[in-house]
Amino acid sequence: MSLEALLADISACRACAGELAHEPRPVTMVSAQTRLLICGQAPGRRVHESGLPFTDPSGDRLRAWMGVDAQTFYGRPEIGVAAMAFCFPGTNPKGGDYPPPPRCAELWRAPLLARLPKVELTLLVGGYAQSWALGDAMGGNMTDTVRAWRDYAPAVLPMPHPSWRNTGWLKRNPWFEEEVTPYLRQRVLEILAS
Repeated sequence: MSLEALLADISACRACAGELAHEPRPVTMVSAQTRLLICGQAPGRRVHESGLPFTDPSGDRLRAWMGVDAQTFYGRPEIGVAAMAFCFPGTNPKGGDYPPPPRCAELWRAPLLARLPKVELTLLVGGYAQSWALGDAMGGNMTDTVRAWRDYAPAVLPMPHPSWRNTGWLKRNPWFEEEVTPYLRQRVLEILAS
């Protein structure tokens, strides 16, 4: 199956239709030219409504970390986004969104990744993506994993989620923006320049 056919199947997926409080709307942004793959948790409400990944304040922060503007982020086929779940999982009444349902990754991640052979760098954004991709190689928690980012480079870069909810984490861990974001910006420049 071609990447285009697989993306059409993902777009038509309704596997979680009976479990969501809204109509599923899978959101991905990848192409055969994807060389930098961003793997986050799942689309939020704004992304569900727009149909484009990271069209929210988290996306603004992520693009700042990467050193790119929105035109570059959405316009360059070298940049791709495929979260752990492709549909908005809904909002937890206690705050924040529900975690990504594992069914989505079970159905789609392996076939999708197999059709993205040019990926040189995968950003594992948040604990869910890190746990799935790294398995036993993940640190004790998200902070430990991100702190050990050099151990996963150059193919993988674990990162915190760029959500406003992590603003406190960023203040407590200034090394992330001092050490990791300059490395990320340099890698992004190299990928987009070659």
